[in-house]
Amino acid sequence: MESIHILQKRIAISQGSLPADFILRNAKIANVLSLTWIQADLVISDGVIIAVDRSGSFQALNEMDAKGRYVIPGLIDGHIHIESSMLTPSAFGDVLLPHGVTTVVTDPHEIANVAGIEGIQFMLDDAEKSPMDIYVMLPSCVPSTSFEHAGAILQAKDLSPLLAHPSVIGLAEVMDFPAVLNGNEDMLEKIVMTQRANLLIDGHGAGLQHDQIRGYRVAGIQTDHECISANEALDRVEQGMYVLIREGSAAKNLQDLLPAVSGQNARRFLYCTDDKHLDELFNEGSIDHAIRLSIKSGMDPLQAIQLATINAAECYGLDGKGALAPGFEADFVLLDHLETLEISSVWKKGVQVAHSGEMITPTASKTDCSNRIRQSVHLPSLTASDLAIPFSQGSTANVIEIIPNQLTTNRVIETVDVNEGKFIPNIHHDQLKLAVIERHHHKHTIGLGIVKGFGIQSGAVATTIAHDSHNAIVLGTNDEDMLVALENLQSMQGGLVVVDGGNILASLALPIGGLMTESPTQQAVQDLHKLHQALHTIHPTLDYHLMLTLSFLSLPVIPSLKLTDTGLFDVTSFKHIPVEHTEKAGH
Repeated sequence: MESIHILQKRIAISQGSLPADFILRNAKIANVLSLTWIQADLVISDGVIIAVDRSGSFQALNEMDAKGRYVIPGLIDGHIHIESSMLTPSAFGDVLLPHGVTTVVTDPHEIANVAGIEGIQFMLDDAEKSPMDIYVMLPSCVPSTSFEHAGAILQAKDLSPLLAHPSVIGLAEVMDFPAVLNGNEDMLEKIVMTQRANLLIDGHGAGLQHDQIRGYRVAGIQTDHECISANEALDRVEQGMYVLIREGSAAKNLQDLLPAVSGQNARRFLYCTDDKHLDELFNEGSIDHAIRLSIKSGMDPLQAIQLATINAAECYGLDGKGALAPGFEADFVLLDHLETLEISSVWKKGVQVAHSGEMITPTASKTDCSNRIRQSVHLPSLTASDLAIPFSQGSTANVIEIIPNQLTTNRVIETVDVNEGKFIPNIHHDQLKLAVIERHHHKHTIGLGIVKGFGIQSGAVATTIAHDSHNAIVLGTNDEDMLVALENLQSMQGGLVVVDGGNILASLALPIGGLMTESPTQQAVQDLHKLHQALHTIHPTLDYHLMLTLSFLSLPVIPSLKLTDTGLFDVTSFKHIPVEHTEKAGH
């Protein structure tokens, strides 16, 4: 709430009685409210836009000439898990601001699955160090289902005290759809709690049909970022939802969803990245990248900018954000070129924070977190026998088939190699071993499965980024390399590792919850580059994001077949199934 004195000053400036703080003159300003370009001066004071002035009559303490270049509102990411960038919130802001992203809506359910409320509080506290605006949706499903072991269990009573935090704006993606549609009281308590606080509820409608979406809407769920087809997107919009068009590292849905966007319904669409790795954010960008792709696909640039700004602000109730008009926050981006969205400079609340792809003043960041967050990996000592997948009746298996650059998988039934009653990986048939090991509470539970589609020719890959419970997940062509990879995860308290022939080819330590790095951003980018080089050593023709695809194979809420620490899980029937396929097991 602004003071009377501040409002009096702003009104006086708006009427020309006092000078403004800053004027960006001779700009071509995007009006995302009317979808028009305005040749004008952008007049700013106290971090707020005072005028979009065509007369040139305003005066200011400081000025800059835009020289006719385009100016657009600061971009907004409607749904991101900051942990997926492998950066803390304070470091994350320094990567995104030079890309024109001034506001994000994040769901910290990755760290919440590791460290519960303590993890969420760490994210809230660290976010305050960043000049970027970071809003938080409280995790709704920790764990995502009851068919796995996470580091914490969060109920409505645990989340309730955080609803009053000024950065908390709602309840994050409700992914346990059976709990919603069956009227589960624990889930509905979280929904009702959020509604009573007049906050937003995000959906997670992966694979849900028309009638199921109707149930979500009746429950008060307002968004979905899981659409993979234009028909799905149109169904959500027609039933009153906002659709978040996702373009991340593993899930790239933008090209498939753009045909659903029209002049009539465009205000119900916005962009998100959901999960995007640091190296891609650093080199490619986030929401700016989505705008570029949309323009390249034929969307009018101003329409794409509208999706990335005012649509997101209105969806999430971020009053005063998303437009360049009097009374709005002075978050804006100066472009050198519109179609390619080449960014010259970025302002946050009227202060220039980035220029030519660099922060003007990097955020000073020191990570303060508890031992529970910093010492979160507790893997058991394992031997090859712990990784054995038994077959008792034959050699037919239920196999997870990945779809590169998608979060969904296929369930296929195939003949596999079996020796002495145990599965043997076969690189020629691309049938590899997959294991998920509980790492939070010494439960020693191990889920084992067979996966195809990865195409690695040797070695093993492992990580503690394993959505959403973030147990250890390891993929391999042989048990020996899988065990070495797991031992390395334990010694560095989480991260990513590539092993071949018993040797560690590359690794990146993520000691903050097994999810985030303490390394300087440039160093982490270099380590990720080495990791990708190592992946190409064991997969010379790799052309998709292997690590991120792997990290979603343990998420039992996205169809069709996944693996948790408690076993192979059929998302369609929402129950465990055996690895060995028999006629009795059926489909």
